[in-house]
Amino acid sequence: MIEFPILFDAKNLIIVFVAVIHAALGIVISIKGSGKKQNSIFAIMEFFLILWSIAMIFYRSSYGDEITLWVKLLYFAAIMVPYIFIYFTYAFPEDKTKEFSKIVQIFLPIPIFIITWMIFWDKLIIGVNSAGSGEPVIIFYKGAEYAYAAYMWGYFALAYLRLIKLYFESSGQTKAQIKFVFLGTFFSTILATSSNMLLPIFGIFYLNWFGQVSIVAMAISIAYAITRHNLLNTRVVTTEIFITLINIIILIRFIGSTSPEEFIFNGLVLLGVIMFSFLLIRSVLHEVRQREEISKLAEDLRVANAELKKLDQMKSEFVSLASHQLRTPLTVIKGYISMIQEGSFGKVADPLSDALRKIYISNETLINLVGDFLNLSRIESGKMKYTFEPTQMEGIIQSVFEEFMEVVKEKKLELRYENPETPLAKAMLDKDKFKQVIMNLVDNAVKYTPEGSVTLKIEEEKEKGNVLFSVSDTGVGMSKGELDGIFKRFSRGESGSKVNTSGLGLGLYLAKRIVTDHGGEIWATSDGPGKGSTFWVRVPVHI
Repeated sequence: MIEFPILFDAKNLIIVFVAVIHAALGIVISIKGSGKKQNSIFAIMEFFLILWSIAMIFYRSSYGDEITLWVKLLYFAAIMVPYIFIYFTYAFPEDKTKEFSKIVQIFLPIPIFIITWMIFWDKLIIGVNSAGSGEPVIIFYKGAEYAYAAYMWGYFALAYLRLIKLYFESSGQTKAQIKFVFLGTFFSTILATSSNMLLPIFGIFYLNWFGQVSIVAMAISIAYAITRHNLLNTRVVTTEIFITLINIIILIRFIGSTSPEEFIFNGLVLLGVIMFSFLLIRSVLHEVRQREEISKLAEDLRVANAELKKLDQMKSEFVSLASHQLRTPLTVIKGYISMIQEGSFGKVADPLSDALRKIYISNETLINLVGDFLNLSRIESGKMKYTFEPTQMEGIIQSVFEEFMEVVKEKKLELRYENPETPLAKAMLDKDKFKQVIMNLVDNAVKYTPEGSVTLKIEEEKEKGNVLFSVSDTGVGMSKGELDGIFKRFSRGESGSKVNTSGLGLGLYLAKRIVTDHGGEIWATSDGPGKGSTFWVRVPVHI
């Protein structure tokens, strides 16, 4: 009767613990994804990793002829892992195993059959020297260990090349999953193949057992990537793996204690590390949950913002279309009223002439409103075009001043223009659009001044390299709160609304946008309600 006494030292106990992890992962993944090819392949790989771990335990515990049997089983279980891992890369994250051609399916297993024949027919391992206190020394058939190493590294290389290809072809969460699998498996594979294969080739066997411990990171990373589609908490898993390794190292020290004092000290250290691990993982989990919530809110906000932009675009297009449709009939009405007033259709009686004048003024107001809507649509859609050229601003002010002379006479207001004695420096302006700004400011000053005067002034700030224009009135004035919001879209001052009910609050908003596009600035000042207002426009001079 053959007996296999098991050596229960710290190393074997750790390997037992690792085998239990493999078994748990295999069972959970199989149950959780029943019918999925990637889960089935992972479960098969876990079976061979468990077999590999068990073989290592008995290899380290056995003597005589039995140890050779366990070594052969050890190396047979190992050769199955890279082969199955290649298949896994074709089943994860989506099943693409059909991409395997029949030639590949035939030739891929051939090296396994060759290595298996070498293992069990003594063409790889001749025997094992278990004499001495160290790890058992494996005696290889001359040169065969290199063929074994070439197979292992070659097949792992094929699997990682496949993952790299998938990574660059993928995006989003799929890309994150592949990256996680690659990083989680690559370093554990390097550690496992180095301690179980590279070092033994050079006759170094004292770390032979470490491969079984390090490869558990590979299984955990794959299992996690399969079960979790949202890898925002990759940090949690990384922390858990790191803490697990630390705890394993401390556990080894604890089990290997050689005196009561060392046993107590290592036990206290282990207890402290376990408590610290718990607090650290809880902290990381809390942070990750917060990040997930913030990420979800950010995504919701992004979707809502996209919808708002879409609605805003539709609104701008509608406003533009409606304004264009309205402008044509209003222009026709204006033309016909002018012809009637000029007597093109016969003499007009005085009462009718006064009514026509009022219609003409109301129609002109509507045309200006439509123009404001069109400009608003152009500005917000980025379609406002400017033709900048060096311009003498005094000419624009003089033109506006002359156009408003008749209007102020009707309101019995005084309109003054403080024209500079010498020509000012030219500014880079779009004449038509800048004139629209000045017209709007003067029109507002006239509208909201029941009595008194409106003063236009222009001067050059030579030290600052600017031209400064101002419109001052003795009208209704504004409070500080009104001044803060006067340039906002659809904003009208409370005091001004009582004096003039027409207007939509677009003129000053458009004026600010136009002045800003000229590289200038616009602002308003007032000493308060009933004390008048001053609007200022500053633009840089042309150099």
